[in-house]
Amino acid sequence: MGARLTLRGLVFALAIMAAPAALAAPSCLDRQGDTVRCGTRGAMPVGWTPGPDQARAHLAATDSGLDARQIVSLVCVIGGIFALFALLPDFDGAWDRQEDDCEPRG
Repeated sequence: MGARLTLRGLVFALAIMAAPAALAAPSCLDRQGDTVRCGTRGAMPVGWTPGPDQARAHLAATDSGLDARQIVSLVCVIGGIFALFALLPDFDGAWDRQEDDCEPRG
């Protein structure tokens, strides 16, 4: 029974690894270089890319920096995670005895 179950698991794992990856629908760009859904008004054909000068201008126009509100919220989230870690009980590596543990045989 154990060998049959192991073989079944191995066949399942091989079938999963051999399956092709799912492909997503292509995304389109508008004339400014922003990503939009294909088929919407102003969307360029699939595979169209803006020229190098236009792409450079679009990259310079987009704001990629963090403002003060985002920095404060990031610090609060990270601080909250550390606070949850601090609330965890101490663990010295030894397990306490549970009621369903086997009694030591002597």
